[in-house]
Amino acid sequence: MRILCLLVLVLLMSCKNESQKNGTVVDAHSPVEVRERPLEIYDFEGLKPFLKTTSDTVYVVNFWATWCAPCIKEMPYFETLNARYKNKNVEVLLVSLDFPKKYDSHLRPFIKKNGLQSKVVALDDADFNSWIPQVDPDWSGSIPATLIFNKDKREFYEQSFTYDELETELLKFIK
Repeated sequence: MRILCLLVLVLLMSCKNESQKNGTVVDAHSPVEVRERPLEIYDFEGLKPFLKTTSDTVYVVNFWATWCAPCIKEMPYFETLNARYKNKNVEVLLVSLDFPKKYDSHLRPFIKKNGLQSKVVALDDADFNSWIPQVDPDWSGSIPATLIFNKDKREFYEQSFTYDELETELLKFIK
């Protein structure tokens, strides 16, 4: 009987650990909690398709990190822009430059706590000297930085925005 109890205990513990890895928490005393969207993680080659288009959609791509105070300050402006313009052929993409070892402790909790509705992806590519100039040849690498583009026009902004400034720049792309 002791062996059976021990086996059941080991199985329960291993199921709990496995479910935590998958973003769910399962035990007998708490409800099941499931993460809304998995975090998509790309190297720069994987991110490249998000940085060009042949469609009429206007893309607003913000490079940010949870450790960047100006990035956090302007985050609500991107969320508001996303909500106001999502039905007007505008897509907002938030590209996190957080360190991979901080995804679980900082990035995922930040996304959840703030209820981010814009698409969030993580860029995990340490070859900064290679990919930064591909985003924009004049980018120093500092954040926040934002790229706004459609099939006809492309502008890069190495700055933080107020909501009015961000919307003014977006409106230059909307026909």
